[in-house]
Amino acid sequence: MKIGIKGIRRVSAVVVTAGAVLTAGAFTAPAQAATLNTPTITAKGGFVMNNGTGSTLFTKAADTRLSTGSTTKIMTARVVLGQPNLNLDSKVTVQKAYSDYIVSKTASSAHLIVGDKVTVRQLLYGLMLPSGCDAAYALADKFGSGSTRAARVKSFIGKMNSTAKGLGLTNTHFDSFDGIGSGGNYSTPRDLTKIASNAMKYSTFRTVVKTRSTKQKVTTKSGGYRYMSWTNTNNLLGSYAGTIGVKTGSGPEAKYCLVFAATRGSKTVIGTVLASSSVANRTADAKKLMDYGFKK
Repeated sequence: MKIGIKGIRRVSAVVVTAGAVLTAGAFTAPAQAATLNTPTITAKGGFVMNNGTGSTLFTKAADTRLSTGSTTKIMTARVVLGQPNLNLDSKVTVQKAYSDYIVSKTASSAHLIVGDKVTVRQLLYGLMLPSGCDAAYALADKFGSGSTRAARVKSFIGKMNSTAKGLGLTNTHFDSFDGIGSGGNYSTPRDLTKIASNAMKYSTFRTVVKTRSTKQKVTTKSGGYRYMSWTNTNNLLGSYAGTIGVKTGSGPEAKYCLVFAATRGSKTVIGTVLASSSVANRTADAKKLMDYGFKK
């Protein structure tokens, strides 16, 4: 059978077109096949969510109850900020009981000085940046109810638990205001993330937890003043672009914990790693999870 010139051109066109499709397919197929690899973390538990939508981005033992260390203090701050008619500039006198507690527990400290008068706002900085257990004690004493210090502290811890219940959290319980409890202080990566997300709705909390360091003027017992300097234990601030908080934690049982949040463009990711094996590893875990969260 003879094929005319026009026929040859038509066949050539079909072959060229088919070749073009095959060539294009060769370039596009790998992109279609590429998937985002789920990160591996050293922490026993981890959770990340999109803070804007609440959608889950990563889970690892997300609902397993674990010790929380000083990430407990996120709830301490949340209870304070949720108080009706809160006056952040009201002053609290530092009691000897707070410094005695630090010594007896060998606890992290804001180095509050007995007799000084510090504001509630300053106590929040002392609580969240150097992870001051003395600041946590002062806030529990101030915002709990009762005629004795012990009663006020018990009342405050009760508020922490009722706030958790109000947030619908069923795997969280507090037996201390700072994470140094008697074994009854636990949460999960998912629950802690939700607590932090709720706390981040308060502008004061957002301002405090994104602060790398601060110098605060406080009133001394004699009526003079001194400056207190506090540095944030969260080394993601300044080392991971977009970091906006929130809190470190550690302890013999808790190991190394970190609740973290970062914003890039219009997206904020927030999450938690619990029981990581070292400070370096909890930081690396958090960075991996945020990288993954932003890409997903």
